[in-house]
Amino acid sequence: MAEAFLTALGGDWFAVESAGLETAELNPLAVAAMKEIGIDISKNGPKPAFDFFKEGRRYNYVTTVCDDASAERCPTFTGFTKRLHWPFEDPLKLTGTYEERFEGTRKIRDKIKARIEQWLKEEEKA
Repeated sequence: MAEAFLTALGGDWFAVESAGLETAELNPLAVAAMKEIGIDISKNGPKPAFDFFKEGRRYNYVTTVCDDASAERCPTFTGFTKRLHWPFEDPLKLTGTYEERFEGTRKIRDKIKARIEQWLKEEEKA
């Protein structure tokens, strides 16, 4: 979700790549929550972050959006200027009925969007 929002809101300012700690299927609730607001992430397949690290990719920013417990496992990329950590609950860990989990995913989606909007405003001022 963060990749899609930064791509949509950041315009041509950024080349955005998204990766996870493990390869997994896209969360259907996240796909549905994003589609609900007009953003299709259904073709965004998860990529392993360690593959990017092993390729020696360099970044100006590396942003982690996982919860604090998982953040400790994130690779450290060399050559980037800023590492940002924005912890969000993992929608896959939500419990309850489908509708309760979908509502929780919506809330996480909205928090991610708000954080990216805030960060973009901060970057404009810098």
